[in-house]
Amino acid sequence: MELKYPLVLKIGIPVLILAVILLHVLKKKTKYKGGVRAANTGFVRNLPEYKRYRGLQLFLRGAMEVTGLVAIVMTMILVARPVKTETVNNGTKKRDIYLNLDVSYSICYLNYDLVECLEDVVKGLDGDRFGITIYNTSTVLYVPMTDDYDFIIKKLEDLKEYFNLQKQYMDIYNNPDASYDELNKFYELQEELDYYDAGTLINNYTKGSSLIGEGLASCLYSFPHLDDEDRTRVIIMSTDNAQENLSEPLVELDEASDLCKKNEVTVFGIFPNEEVFSLTNTYNYDNLEAEMKECVEKTGGAFYKQSDSLPVRDIVKDIQSQKVMEVNEITITKVVDKPAVPAIILLISIILLIIMGVIILL
Repeated sequence: MELKYPLVLKIGIPVLILAVILLHVLKKKTKYKGGVRAANTGFVRNLPEYKRYRGLQLFLRGAMEVTGLVAIVMTMILVARPVKTETVNNGTKKRDIYLNLDVSYSICYLNYDLVECLEDVVKGLDGDRFGITIYNTSTVLYVPMTDDYDFIIKKLEDLKEYFNLQKQYMDIYNNPDASYDELNKFYELQEELDYYDAGTLINNYTKGSSLIGEGLASCLYSFPHLDDEDRTRVIIMSTDNAQENLSEPLVELDEASDLCKKNEVTVFGIFPNEEVFSLTNTYNYDNLEAEMKECVEKTGGAFYKQSDSLPVRDIVKDIQSQKVMEVNEITITKVVDKPAVPAIILLISIILLIIMGVIILL
């Protein structure tokens, strides 16, 4: 323990010692100054009861003097403010993580596996905030940034149902030999999916679908206090990068990745397996992969391609092990007030003074 204002004791203790010495010197010089004298007091002084009472009085007065000095010293210590410098573990450096999903039906298999794996990740979070954006033509802030993990898991379960419906839909859609019952199921699925698709297909007939750059940029600007809060920010993005725009997008993918880099947001990209890529007649798979890889890696993130040798679960584990995703402990040195001991001694001293004063008066 140390004192924040040690000068209080450096001045106060010598003054207190000097005051005690002066009081004792003056007390010894005190002489009889008149009054009524009593005769034969020697007889009284020799009585056992008198000696016992006199001894008690002297002891209590001495004890009161010592206790009073202790109380004064404790008061000076409290005024000098006892403190302790401590190195405190202030927790961990927290992260803001956004899951950014292209919900076009062509990657429903990848998305289903991804949200399933991320449920375990969310269960293991501690203080980190998590959010979800989904997009096709337009972006929906599906889960704003939050640390309510139960709510996030519930919404991930809803997304699993959404992507499961998409999988059933695509299985029938890609089956030229679908039966009558399967076609009826197809139209039922369409109606169910309309509920989930609401908000992600605004102006679809004029803008097109899978607007990747707009989806990433919208996710970026969903981070709270993007320009002034010092937190580690990460986007986990899944898409096949197959943009089907009918008009010029507001933001292209390379522009969105530049914005992420400028705002120190790291993007991890997950690309579908070529075996489940359904747009081979329209797009060059290798070109889409190369473009997305370049854009993701410029932000300091990593690019992953789903495959038999690298399933989504392993991709998620690898993302968690990346340096930018590691959680670092934060320690700070701070001065902590420690008034408890002198305050308790002062309180005990005052109580003893009161008790001894009452005994003397009785």
